[in-house]
Amino acid sequence: MTSLDKPTEDTTADDDARAVTEAALFEAFGGVRGMVETVLPGLLFVTIFTINKDLHWSAIAALAVSLLLVVVRLAMRDTVKHAFSGVFGVVFGVVFAMMTGNAKDFYLPGMLYTLGLAVAYIVTTLAGVPLIGLMLGPVFKENLSWRTRNPGRKKAYAKASWAWGLILLAKCAILFPLYWWADTTQLGWVLVILKIPPFLLAVWLTWVFLAKAPAPIDVFAEMEAEEKAEEERKAALAQEQGGEAPAAGRHRRQD
Repeated sequence: MTSLDKPTEDTTADDDARAVTEAALFEAFGGVRGMVETVLPGLLFVTIFTINKDLHWSAIAALAVSLLLVVVRLAMRDTVKHAFSGVFGVVFGVVFAMMTGNAKDFYLPGMLYTLGLAVAYIVTTLAGVPLIGLMLGPVFKENLSWRTRNPGRKKAYAKASWAWGLILLAKCAILFPLYWWADTTQLGWVLVILKIPPFLLAVWLTWVFLAKAPAPIDVFAEMEAEEKAEEERKAALAQEQGGEAPAAGRHRRQD
């Protein structure tokens, strides 16, 4: 290997690591389709309410499109976790709005969830178990190995969790005052506008931190290697015992 080969190999390894990180983030956060499923019910609600100011029709339309998205996922035999999360959010929003008669309450459960999630990111990071690591560890097949065996990766997860927590807190700092002071349509359109950009910023920062971090430790591959080694050891031991038995029999016949 020449000195000119090493940078090329390092670059290829870095590109592979980035590709793996991108794929894992895409899977974990649902990608473009997941974003559409997150935005569409709220967008439909605020659009219909802006036009006719009818809470019931707006809520029914939002719930119907959420259920339709789940049905489409099921029909395609695709993962439904992102669509189901959207349905639960819409259901809680519809229940709150119908109970109070205030259309703004359609958005309140989602806002409270965002606030709770922001606090969870920060608290778990302060506790030494950053939430983003708990979420992405299984995706990268490393589980919790980053906590004790991969300090560089733990640091990257901590940075990413801080980013998510602070971005979501900033979002809440905009939305909650609007909940009290703005009307339903104003709050709804701001919510729609703030759905994607903060999310993309947090995902991009997560990608930046993880792309620079050490590679994940594939604990599943380690377990498979250990099982294979154990099987080979047992097979070798059985072969040794099987070879000794005929030898002992020959000695007895000679006696």
